[in-house]
Amino acid sequence: MSKGIGRRTFLRGTLGGAAVSIGLPFLDVFLNTNGDAMAATGAPLPRRFGTWFFGCGMNPSRWDPSTEGTDWTLTPELMPIEPMREHMNILSGYSVLLNGEANQVHRTGVFGSLCGGAPKSTDSVEGPTLDVLISDAVGTRTRFRSLEMAATGNPRHSNSLRDASNINPAETSALGLYTRIFGPGFADPNAAEFTPDPNVLLRKSALSIVTEDRKRLERQLGHNDRARLDQYFTALRQLEQQLVLQLKKPPPLEACSIPGAPVDLPADTEIDNVIGNHALMAQVLALALACDQTRVFNMQFSDRASSLRMPGTTDTHHTLTHEEPRDPLLGYQPKATVFVQKSMEAWTQFAQILHAVPEGDGTLLDNCLVMAHSETSEANTHSVVGMPFMTAGRAGGRIRTGVHVSGAGETCSRVGLTLQQAMGLNVGQWGTDQNQTDRAISEILV
Repeated sequence: MSKGIGRRTFLRGTLGGAAVSIGLPFLDVFLNTNGDAMAATGAPLPRRFGTWFFGCGMNPSRWDPSTEGTDWTLTPELMPIEPMREHMNILSGYSVLLNGEANQVHRTGVFGSLCGGAPKSTDSVEGPTLDVLISDAVGTRTRFRSLEMAATGNPRHSNSLRDASNINPAETSALGLYTRIFGPGFADPNAAEFTPDPNVLLRKSALSIVTEDRKRLERQLGHNDRARLDQYFTALRQLEQQLVLQLKKPPPLEACSIPGAPVDLPADTEIDNVIGNHALMAQVLALALACDQTRVFNMQFSDRASSLRMPGTTDTHHTLTHEEPRDPLLGYQPKATVFVQKSMEAWTQFAQILHAVPEGDGTLLDNCLVMAHSETSEANTHSVVGMPFMTAGRAGGRIRTGVHVSGAGETCSRVGLTLQQAMGLNVGQWGTDQNQTDRAISEILV
């Protein structure tokens, strides 16, 4: 390893008297000759864990594959994942088992999945969520223990919690997430509140602030690392340029008129806005993961009881699942099902963004394990039987991908136990009461 360059090297500068630091991706100079472990310690590249949530489920007959193993056929509602199929797993048929507990609609499914047991009351959960358990083990040495994001623009749209009274609020915009990660790295601990000014930061650009440190570092790197660093800086600058547009007032349009505000619905739950915000937040997150700023994250594409809506209407996804008639020929609700399609497209895009970042001898996604899930199977009946689960990434070689496994009604705690073991936690059983299990899903574990 070159003298003076270590894994904890940061590019530094100052802005308005505050320190700004930018982490570095895992360059060849940090790695062994195989590109799969740290040169200094022999430790493998870090594994990251994340959740990706979409509300109001799917149509089981159109989502669940009919065959298991690797030779399964894409169903209509899984068609969008085709480009990333070999990097994903489909886990169908897993349920939150109830034994006298009420099915608290839009709540039992998500916290039963994330906490390993059906909540016994409307204000209780059965312990920390999966991401908190995993961050306790792998997230204590990074700048951020975890990052929570809500593409819907509502900080309360978060499923991450240590207990019912300690919920981790979500970042609500790509700009806010960028400012948090790449903004001034030091805040006065005595200040009552600290809010970096994105206008100042983006006008200057984080990259221009650390120019001198960047030049010094590049003089010490080989050709491949300089190219890798240039790719990283290009991605960061392109992202900054996209975010700058959010700071500018759009030009007036004579034909544009402001419609009446939808009742009780924030404007940013319009599907196109959510998709755009989600994509930008995923790009910021990918850079944060590549620079080891965090190893645990939670992305909410839509909220529980999905409030997503199409442009020009106040009808939400959730409303449609209950009020739209089922088409007698199609056998499902076509307008509501559009949101399932959009969700699967967004999930695929999220995985593609992580997969596009080179890391070591593979990609960032190869060193991630992301669980996509919902709070119900069929939203019309609020069912917590046969809920949809998917994973993306190989967890640094601990997960086999391209597989479909059917749980056939077994507890979804098997999913959570498997993910914890893949992330290196020493846990032999997980879950509570009838949802407790000691059976991991061996079909996807390496």
